[in-house]
Amino acid sequence: MRIKTAVFPVAGLGTRFLPATKVVPKEVLTLVDRPLIQYAVDEARAAGIERFIFVTSRGKHAIADYFDAAPELEAALRSKGRSDLIEEITRSDLPTGVANYVRQREPLGLGHAVLCAREMVGSEPFAVLLPDDVIMADRPCLAQMLDAYYGSGLGACGGSMVALMDVPRRDVSKYGVARVAADTLSLVGGRRSPMHALCGLVEKPSVEAAPSTLAVVGRYILGEGMMDVLARVSPGAGGEIQLTDAISSEIERGRPTFGFDFQGRRFDCGSKAGFLQATVAFALERPDLRKEFLAFLRADPSANPDVDDLVMDDRAA
Repeated sequence: MRIKTAVFPVAGLGTRFLPATKVVPKEVLTLVDRPLIQYAVDEARAAGIERFIFVTSRGKHAIADYFDAAPELEAALRSKGRSDLIEEITRSDLPTGVANYVRQREPLGLGHAVLCAREMVGSEPFAVLLPDDVIMADRPCLAQMLDAYYGSGLGACGGSMVALMDVPRRDVSKYGVARVAADTLSLVGGRRSPMHALCGLVEKPSVEAAPSTLAVVGRYILGEGMMDVLARVSPGAGGEIQLTDAISSEIERGRPTFGFDFQGRRFDCGSKAGFLQATVAFALERPDLRKEFLAFLRADPSANPDVDDLVMDDRAA
């Protein structure tokens, strides 16, 4: 079965971005000139996703408004001959029936947020994207994962896949960490294979207890029946239902589950520092912003060095 559905858990309070998130959902805070949530939706679209399920909470109506049509704004722009801006805003439209919204009434964990979409997803396989994790890549992360998922036959046997990232050992307690089968860490064609068979997942282990430094980041492909598995998971730490617990239980039962070491750069936009880092990185990728922004970062806006030199200097740095 091809995966056509993606779930976006966006019910969090965004407390690390207060006071702004008192009135503005964190997911619509702008990274350069696009909300965080659009980066995740664009990534899903590029991977062939056709149905988008947003798990929201009270005060998140701005997300639905953002993906809706804006006829008054379009008319005003049209009257001013701004077809370029009309094209920009209509890129965010999700047609009727494509976007679905369901509320998580209590903050009971990521697994519970995903489970809130159970009636819409049913037993089919689906993807989960966490908008806090913004991934800059030549080929979108989810598309990379689906290529491997289909190409390896993992989808045909109802398996699951999570995105992995190597992190410093001192940081393992911030993540779910993979216990990886040793024989999948071998080199293929001079580089480590991107797919690793998982023996288990450990949620936020201590540095001493971490089984590896391969951390799970916010991209998941979950096989058939995973909603039913989530429904059976008992609350874990903090009384929350953990998605990693559901995946771990299926690994123990023998369901094939792989980690995928994606090509790209991940930014933790759930933190202020990560959000600022992503802003700089994405701004430097923009031809219309790069020269002026680099000059500002170097605190010498009057120098106006050659753009090619800026590109080379920046890459060397």
